[in-house]
Amino acid sequence: MKTDKTMKSLQAVKARVLRDPVVRAEYDGLSDEFEMARELVAARSRAGLTQLEVATRMGTSQSVIARLEGGKRPPSLRTVQRYAQAVGCRAVLRLLRS
Repeated sequence: MKTDKTMKSLQAVKARVLRDPVVRAEYDGLSDEFEMARELVAARSRAGLTQLEVATRMGTSQSVIARLEGGKRPPSLRTVQRYAQAVGCRAVLRLLRS
């Protein structure tokens, strides 16, 4: 668990780095991936499961779950459905106007 001091330091570094317009544009471009990752982690947390437990239920490895939750690459819809089932949820797709 990170301490408050560590979290404040990370927040300060993030704020400083995001002042660069190029970095900010790249960061903002990843918002959908970050949102998906946050949703996956939140669903697993609500289910009270570890990454290893989700992996076992999905028939994959813990490292695959860590990559899914890392948000670096969006998962396929099928993978999201399998993940949702593993954590006792149902995946719902919505299309919203920009």
